Amino acid sequence: MSSSYRSRIQDFKVALSEEKLDLKALRELCFSGIPFEGGIRALCWKVLLNYLPLDQMIWDSFLKKQREVYSQFLKEMIIQPGIIKANLGLSREDVTMDDHPLNPNPDSKWNNYFRDNEVLLQIDKDVRRLYPDMAFFQWPTDYPCQLILDPQNDYETLRRRVEQTTLKAQTVDRNRSGVTNVSSPGKALNLYPSNEYEVLPSGCEAHWEVVERILFIYAKLNPGIAYVQGMNEVVGPIYYTFAIDPNNEWKEHAEADTFFCFTNLMSENRDMFIKSLDDSQCGITYKMESVYSMLKEKDMDLYMKLQEQNIKPQYFTFRWLTLLLSQEFLLPDVIRIWDTLFSDQDRFDFLILVCCAMLVLIRDQLLAGDFTVNMRLLQDYPISDVHTILAKAKELQDGS
Repeated sequence: MSSSYRSRIQDFKVALSEEKLDLKALRELCFSGIPFEGGIRALCWKVLLNYLPLDQMIWDSFLKKQREVYSQFLKEMIIQPGIIKANLGLSREDVTMDDHPLNPNPDSKWNNYFRDNEVLLQIDKDVRRLYPDMAFFQWPTDYPCQLILDPQNDYETLRRRVEQTTLKAQTVDRNRSGVTNVSSPGKALNLYPSNEYEVLPSGCEAHWEVVERILFIYAKLNPGIAYVQGMNEVVGPIYYTFAIDPNNEWKEHAEADTFFCFTNLMSENRDMFIKSLDDSQCGITYKMESVYSMLKEKDMDLYMKLQEQNIKPQYFTFRWLTLLLSQEFLLPDVIRIWDTLFSDQDRFDFLILVCCAMLVLIRDQLLAGDFTVNMRLLQDYPISDVHTILAKAKELQDGS
């Protein structure tokens, strides 16, 4: 470790030791990257994502309250429906029209249960393949949720709920000649590929299962947006950062803390996931066009080239913007980009600058390439050095 890096860690320790944190000074420090050592990054992200208050004196009481709230969400949205399902399945003579699975009332418990299952299956499919190039999300967590995994529990957990739903359903595929093929949807959806995921022993749960729970609770609490494919890519790096915190007191509560930080981030970003807002000023179409507007201002020749080739911003910036570049780079590089994004007061404006910088940095290749070559460049971005990209974005921000 270099002396300059040690000095930087010390700067962070001093900034984080203040009784009342100086947010402006902390943002300036974080903009150039946050050290992992001592759990500094995880702590800074909690502050930058407006989760931890600036007054450290109230952290203990605040965190206790937030984690109790999250436990209550688990009881109401996972444990309670699981118990009801188990009980209803056991005593058929007690079933009334109010709680009958065929009750047509849209507000019936069973209707909600079936509707939730559709969301859960989509979440499950996505979180199982989260960062497939690294083993972390398949590993067991050091702190499995005891509320859920208590061996005394005889109710339906999310994992059992997914397994039962996919076993009970059948996928019917009718081809154009009218021949019908019936298969197990678990197989059809590739939910349980052989040998891909090791089944953990009883009492354990993998990190991806924790992410699944966070997203399911979020979907239940935000029915207007529920779950949109790609949210798993946004929650994944936050959870990973908190779940590898070297400080066990923080690490133990990675799930609850991730939920609230993700919720705060989505409150700023959610309009990009809502289809009905696509063409509004806060929607994704406006944001994608903002990348080209910025490019036109910074590099007219490159802008004109992309226009001539009819390469529209939605062909590549949709993924860049909605997923905060989480699919364009390896996880450590995504985390480094997010250090800077989270520390900027106008983080989503800076994200547009980063996207513009990514275009400017490959301008020579884009100016020389045809439509096919350029689309390949943009959909499989060639530069892996995120420090160069962030430095260029800062240049663009400063007007140079």
